[in-house]
Amino acid sequence: MRLPLERYNFDGNVDYHYGKFPPASLDYERLFAPMGDARAALARYDQTLKGLHNSDFLVTPLRGQEAVVSSRMEGTISTIDEVLRYEADATDDEGPSDVRIETLEVVLYAAALKRAQKSVIEGYPISEHLIRSAHATLLGMGRGASKNPGEYKSEQNYVGDDARREVNFTPISPEQLPPAMARLVEFINDENVPPLLSTALAHVEFEALHPFNDGNGRIGRMLITLSLWKKGLIEEPHFYISAFFEENKSEYIERMRQVSASGDWTGWCEFFLRAISNQAEQNLKTAHAISELYEEMKSVFRKTLNSQWAPLAQDFIFGNPIFRNSRFTGRSGIPKPTAVRLSRALIDSGLLLELESSSGRRSALYAFEPLIRLVRT
Repeated sequence: MRLPLERYNFDGNVDYHYGKFPPASLDYERLFAPMGDARAALARYDQTLKGLHNSDFLVTPLRGQEAVVSSRMEGTISTIDEVLRYEADATDDEGPSDVRIETLEVVLYAAALKRAQKSVIEGYPISEHLIRSAHATLLGMGRGASKNPGEYKSEQNYVGDDARREVNFTPISPEQLPPAMARLVEFINDENVPPLLSTALAHVEFEALHPFNDGNGRIGRMLITLSLWKKGLIEEPHFYISAFFEENKSEYIERMRQVSASGDWTGWCEFFLRAISNQAEQNLKTAHAISELYEEMKSVFRKTLNSQWAPLAQDFIFGNPIFRNSRFTGRSGIPKPTAVRLSRALIDSGLLLELESSSGRRSALYAFEPLIRLVRT
């Protein structure tokens, strides 16, 4: 936040740790076991993801969930239902209907993450350009559009509690930010640092730099996913950690603050590794639940539809848990007359909920509630 200083209490403020990144040493004895646990949990999750019939069934709702939770940590409130509904309309020929500004901002987070992932897939490194481009997308519309999307801060910013008028942390000064960002990116791409510790240290450093006027938390958590993927700890960029940070927000903030306050880099790394382990186990449960639901629904779709196209219909719906009927009939790969009949059978059987009836040129909007229920937060 940027603020009139005389109105805020700085008694508990901690300043950025100038000249102390990366840390000279860590207590590796304390970190050895947590690092092994985190690696093993990530590997189990990654293996389960690879075993899914179609990883999009997990990725689509999980990415939406991450966008919701990461944005909620910064005070932007939306729901997974709103995000999936927006995306359903965004793929419709007529574009999305009216949308709350909060939902738009959450959707922009998901779009920024997808674009950053695409850049890495195309061979680009995690760089200042990638980070600034992701930020430009994140703040491209809505309330963030006036906060210099894609540009580093030019004035000192602060971290604290606006409601209580308290400042808890003063990030690096804008004058010293450029070399610090260059040093951070160089560190992220240093292959000599153990990858989990590299990701942990890079995250706390990014948050301490607080390089942008807004959106730092969301970009910082996005970089965790990209770093784990780029360093080969996961085979696809689909591991999201914001839910654990939100559940443990007070400790998350204080652990980061203590890096600058007392040089407790090891304590931060322990917390981060615990976050990876716990979130991987939670994501694993979600993956198993979605996989079980898919298997359970095979016979239900087959009996309900009584058609050779039942598997294709099921795959489409699991990949698009909220969708316009025009997209199903036009893009599912099922002959259109048959697709029309199948969607009506799914509605009549109660497998799909009708969120909106057809109106004018806009077709009906449907939801597959059993899948959405598994990731609703």
